Amino acid sequence: MKMKLLTRVSGIGCLLLLLTLSGRAQNASVQTVQLQSKLVNATLPYNVILPPDYRTSTVTRYPVLYLLHGFSGHYTDWVTKTNVAEYAAQYRLIVVMPEGNNGWYTDSVSAATDKYESYILTELIPDVQRRYRTIESRYGRGIAGLSMGGYGALKLGLKSPGTFAFAGSMSGVLAVPNWADADFQNLKSIRDSVFSTFGPPASEARKANDIYKIVRGLTAARVASMPYIYLDCGTEDFLVSDNNQFAALLREKKIPHEFRELPGDHSWPYWDRQVKEVLQLAAEKLRAAKLSKKISRG
Repeated sequence: MKMKLLTRVSGIGCLLLLLTLSGRAQNASVQTVQLQSKLVNATLPYNVILPPDYRTSTVTRYPVLYLLHGFSGHYTDWVTKTNVAEYAAQYRLIVVMPEGNNGWYTDSVSAATDKYESYILTELIPDVQRRYRTIESRYGRGIAGLSMGGYGALKLGLKSPGTFAFAGSMSGVLAVPNWADADFQNLKSIRDSVFSTFGPPASEARKANDIYKIVRGLTAARVASMPYIYLDCGTEDFLVSDNNQFAALLREKKIPHEFRELPGDHSWPYWDRQVKEVLQLAAEKLRAAKLSKKISRG
């Protein structure tokens, strides 16, 4: 009797182990790539989330979402501070999280090697395309981010519409090129980075990277070429007014977009909730198939 019970328990244990391993096999995998940037003259690592069927579907090509971190953050933030890998596992979508330091995803006017906009467009994207099976057209490419990264994502989407079909911002610092000294109370590190990147108020670099100005200057023909834009902001976030103003401008110019004003502040619990929504919308706009719980091995 004891032997039969032990055999049954052992069988159940094996079944549970198989189910556990099967579940793990269906998880997305995270890789880290060390990319030597000639533009920035430094190694800029990036994390990559690969969909669960990437290894088994050896000829499938996947759309890519570039996901940008915020000020004082790094490329590891999304994986360590949110459940983005778990959320991304639902889609046939590659997620790339690059290192942007505090460079505002912009080519600096004062530091010759701080060329974070050019880095993404001319070094990062080509490197991802060489290493992974990606869809190499704008229809298979999106970009999103939080805070500083939200600004960077929308700016890159607006300035390079031939590169991205989707651009998303969570709690974006959208008006940062317009900030003057009075806007930086108790924010010395941000002030220093903004003046270093964009130069003094009213500089040509500030005008060229002002996304409000970019949108106001769009012709009807140019509007038709814009990526689909998503933005959200928490009702308790100090940036909510700027986000509302930008959404109003998008409506005025009839640029396809979605704006959500939601309960929350400028914090990781808010971004963990919203990155799930961004992934769903990006997958829809980039036509990334949703995966069932069981991954087909055929």
